[in-house]
Amino acid sequence: MKLTIETNIADYDGFYERLIDAHNGLTDEQSQMMNAKLVLLLANHIGDSEVLDEALSLARKGVAGEAAAPQ
Repeated sequence: MKLTIETNIADYDGFYERLIDAHNGLTDEQSQMMNAKLVLLLANHIGDSEVLDEALSLARKGVAGEAAAPQ
């Protein structure tokens, strides 16, 4: 399995709105905790180590001036 990076959510605007709404009323710390829990839940659902490694590499790319790790 390879990481899908093309749009794959039928109603991506609706999902984004629900994601933002899920953070309403949370402190910054609670919001960060919710994001961490969401990442771990989705990573567990994916389950494939190679896909998760690819996602980690792509997510880190460009953050704090770092390049993506070689694959």
